[in-house]
Amino acid sequence: MSVRRIVIVDDHGIFRAGLKSELGDAVDVVGEAATVDEASQVVRSAMPEVVLLDVHLPGGTGGGGAEVVELCRDLLEDVKFLAISVSDEATDVVSVIRAGARGYVTKTIGTEELVNAIDAVAEGDAVFSPRLAGFVLDAFGTSGVAEDVRDEELDRLSAREVEVMRLIARGYTYREIASELFISIKTVETHVSKVLRKLQLSSRHELTRWAEQRRIV
Repeated sequence: MSVRRIVIVDDHGIFRAGLKSELGDAVDVVGEAATVDEASQVVRSAMPEVVLLDVHLPGGTGGGGAEVVELCRDLLEDVKFLAISVSDEATDVVSVIRAGARGYVTKTIGTEELVNAIDAVAEGDAVFSPRLAGFVLDAFGTSGVAEDVRDEELDRLSAREVEVMRLIARGYTYREIASELFISIKTVETHVSKVLRKLQLSSRHELTRWAEQRRIV
């Protein structure tokens, strides 16, 4: 197994340092980034084989890891993205895979498993933690990661709008959503208004039912 050149993208410096230490000589870390904007710049500069990408990142337009992948879509032939996150929410998994990532694992993964996942993704395979594979199959069908299988309505929403939609569907108040996503209540209201307009829905009740039908609550 060759030593893969990777970039680590996570907004927690302690996690990046710990991950580098754990992976040791099994990989060659050629860059790090903590925000959406830094990530796209570092990836283009370093051109790694694999990017280990956290899903929730500051910066950009609020789209997190999915936005990083979208900003680097022209590089996906050569650079593969493997999401690694504490989140195992279906919407997080689907949004980053829909953007173009090749895999998604949680931060509970073992070191050897992660090295194997990096190698597999570098070779073009799709890799998922066992519990998360079902989300991908539900969203994309049994063919796995297929860019031509899309939910046109969901694709109208940005990654941030999907986050807000999911929390609204779970019954969160605007204030609770603002606290959860570290944004203002006014920004939440704006996102909700855009979501309802894009999906042609008129109420929270309709939005909740829409999300439940797609099993993304």
